[in-house]
Amino acid sequence: MHKVILKKPDGRNLHLYSRKPIPDGIEAPTPNANPVLANPHLRWNPLRGEWVAYASHRQNRTFLPPAEYNPLAPIRSKEFPTELPQGAYDIAVFENLFPSLSPHAHEDPAHGAKDLYVEVKPAIGSCEVVVFSQDSSTTLGQMELSHIELLLEVWADRYVEIGSRKEIQYVMPFENRGVEVGVTLNHPHGQIYSYPFIPPVAARELQNQKDHFDRTGRVLLEDVIRDEIQDGRRMICDFEKAVCFVPAFARYTYETWVAPKRASPSLATLTREERRDFAKALKTIALKYDRMWNKTMPYLMVIRQAPTQGLEYPSVHVHAQFYPALRTPDRLKYLAGTETGAGMFANDSIPEEKAAELKAVEVTL
Repeated sequence: MHKVILKKPDGRNLHLYSRKPIPDGIEAPTPNANPVLANPHLRWNPLRGEWVAYASHRQNRTFLPPAEYNPLAPIRSKEFPTELPQGAYDIAVFENLFPSLSPHAHEDPAHGAKDLYVEVKPAIGSCEVVVFSQDSSTTLGQMELSHIELLLEVWADRYVEIGSRKEIQYVMPFENRGVEVGVTLNHPHGQIYSYPFIPPVAARELQNQKDHFDRTGRVLLEDVIRDEIQDGRRMICDFEKAVCFVPAFARYTYETWVAPKRASPSLATLTREERRDFAKALKTIALKYDRMWNKTMPYLMVIRQAPTQGLEYPSVHVHAQFYPALRTPDRLKYLAGTETGAGMFANDSIPEEKAAELKAVEVTL
């Protein structure tokens, strides 16, 4: 992997990654030359026991612009400002122009929050955009396997670099795909949110993994993968070093998980062979989603890995979770009252049935 770090006129860093050496002379553009002055803050919800981020400046972010105004497309002319330069590189990463968390966050802006009974503090952290490709028409499933392997290396590189900051406790790469799940730009991209705390869902999963390890001496997800392989009904693909399956406890219709077979705490600790098969599994499920109905399926994909506090996490097993937004070709799945209000998901389908449908979709890597 080759990497170059450039500085945008507004002060943000631009990281370029490639499978080949990146030539000199690439200039980092920006849609706005003024310094980014985002100042998000956090407020503590005492009943739920969790932090809520407030970033009202995000109301001004770009939303589904025409292709010629797409800030994630490589620069074309001075009339169309962009985030990406022209040049020979494969993947670009830069700080979000409209972050919910920022390393520059400071005192609570004048919203009166200081006078509230809740705890308030700056939303220290980072939000980075990861542009998967300069090709605006491609998708994760359409990319070459070597390109997806590079993307895994990029996520791992950012996990190590950002996680080394003393204020960061958890680094979460994710991809939102489709306007149905809130995407504001159609270019193939994801984000990396880096938190000054371990977010609630991740904290619960980490605790349950630790409890299982303390009780049995085994890694929970390794046990799940072993059982899924033995059962076979929900296994979508089984490569030498990685798998993709519909978990027996799936909350979403067509929900799938991708994981290495060996328990590894993060993408940064995968071997080359594990990263190769992880990329194969990602490509397989992405292709199957899109070919089920010959349309791009909207989904949310998140990477779960160990916190970055400098501690050992022998119970953690890195994996990706896909939450599709579709449950039938013409009907969208939105969170209902029981899911949003109570946190109990009600799945209108059976995991075994949906796994069988996914397995029946023929794809070629």
